[in-house]
Amino acid sequence: MLSQITGLSRHFTEETLRAYLLSRSTRADNGCLVVRGYGPQRGVYQKLAGRAWAHIAAYVVFVGGYDPTFEVHHDCGTPDCIEPRHLRQLSHADNCRERAQRPRCRNGHERETDPVTGRLRRLCRACNRQAQQRWRERQAATVADARATYGRQPS
Repeated sequence: MLSQITGLSRHFTEETLRAYLLSRSTRADNGCLVVRGYGPQRGVYQKLAGRAWAHIAAYVVFVGGYDPTFEVHHDCGTPDCIEPRHLRQLSHADNCRERAQRPRCRNGHERETDPVTGRLRRLCRACNRQAQQRWRERQAATVADARATYGRQPS
């Protein structure tokens, strides 16, 4: 069964893969079992156990009956969730139909409606504003460190 997973390392058995996935995951407040993969970011960067997607490996290990012609869909909408109750297999067309924009971003902010298209904005403006503020603070600290290194006082 594990041989059907593309990119999975060959040294895993079902028991070791199950233990590995559980050791790299934490339970979120909303009931999701969120996994931390190789990448520093959440979501689409979550590859584990070789180059296999964590949610596909979790479906094989925890649910069983994996068919590689179908896609594994997250009912919760969290791309890095490996909770077995939140995963199911759908055809590609059904998976595309199931995808819908959520009214809230992953950090819980309400999404705004784009006045031009009338649809929800793809990016959360509140999250973007906070990310820009963190970037500005990091840049200011870098400039202050550079000035201190050259013996100049911040102005």
